[in-house]
Amino acid sequence: MKINIESSHTYNTQHIGAVEALDTNAISFSSALSTAIADSSTTKQIDFHNMTRKDMAEWTNSQIRSGDMSFEESIPFRLMSLKIPLEEGQTIAMSTDPSPMDFFERASSSIEFARSSNDPALAKKMQAAIDKMYRHQGQATNINAHV
Repeated sequence: MKINIESSHTYNTQHIGAVEALDTNAISFSSALSTAIADSSTTKQIDFHNMTRKDMAEWTNSQIRSGDMSFEESIPFRLMSLKIPLEEGQTIAMSTDPSPMDFFERASSSIEFARSSNDPALAKKMQAAIDKMYRHQGQATNINAHV
């Protein structure tokens, strides 16, 4: 019995074709990955100094969904997202109010109000909210001096 150890030309070209197909898929995957990374780098930066109430509500909801914030922790952020004009006494819908606001300033004012009203629990919650905002602001932009 004789064993032929020479390889057939047919099998060699099939193998090369399979390798070329893998290389094409790798390039496609690499291209898709690069595009995905580029898209994620263009996400909206967090700027609590210049943010709409709707943006704040969406950010708060995303923090809760991701598990980075409990519902209890979200209460100060939800309070800051409310807008109640003194004349009307009813809240203004976020969807119809495109005006940005400084949530650091709003939280600081809330702390002053809580202290003047002798409400240390609210002051503590608002300070925790400011601390959280600074941590997240620092992830997207430079951290400014603490309020």
